[in-house]
Amino acid sequence: MTITFITGANKGLGRETARRLIELGHTVLLGARDPERGAEAAAALGARFVPIDVTDDASVAAAAADVAGHEGSIDVLINNAGVHGPSGDPSALTGADALTVLDVNLAGVVRTTTAFLPLLRRSADPVIVNVSSGMGSLAHTHDPSRPESRVVAPLYTASKAALTMLTTQYAKALPGIRVNAADPGYTATDLNGHTGPQTVTEGTDAIVGLATERPGAGSGRLVDRHGEVAWS
Repeated sequence: MTITFITGANKGLGRETARRLIELGHTVLLGARDPERGAEAAAALGARFVPIDVTDDASVAAAAADVAGHEGSIDVLINNAGVHGPSGDPSALTGADALTVLDVNLAGVVRTTTAFLPLLRRSADPVIVNVSSGMGSLAHTHDPSRPESRVVAPLYTASKAALTMLTTQYAKALPGIRVNAADPGYTATDLNGHTGPQTVTEGTDAIVGLATERPGAGSGRLVDRHGEVAWS
């Protein structure tokens, strides 16, 4: 049985990923910062709720200890938790604004990955999926035919560009673990005020695909629901 831990999974892409993976036979550990919403989502889906705030070292360590004490290992880690941050004119952005977004979208991935690596290394086929975005792509954000080119979200886009590069570095440094990034595409979620044209199910196609690949699949890739995307 595949054991999968998902951060930020009480709503949106994380919750839908949990639902789909449970249907596929995964044992899902639903990580969320809000204990009430996390517990409600887990109960509704048939997952086990594990409290985790990816911006807090102690919370992340406690979550890893909880999983170590109950399941003993995991096979898949999905780093899904993320925030959008300010949009539009960047004239008033502060360093604190930047640190807030990066603390979740980048440092949160580092914290969680580091804490859960010992549990992943107990798996016969360990997998890490980082939920990134085409908003972090130079090519996509400069292509007028794509929706990414029409959005100004300086901190979100910068954090996702950093996350895709972080993914490649982990893939190089951790040859025994498949580490890939998923681009959900422009999906209707709370993150964008439900303006995306894709359904939340469509938005999880790439995440679910990477989480369910067979042993030996590639590492260090960015994948969307249509296939592999060139790093750019």
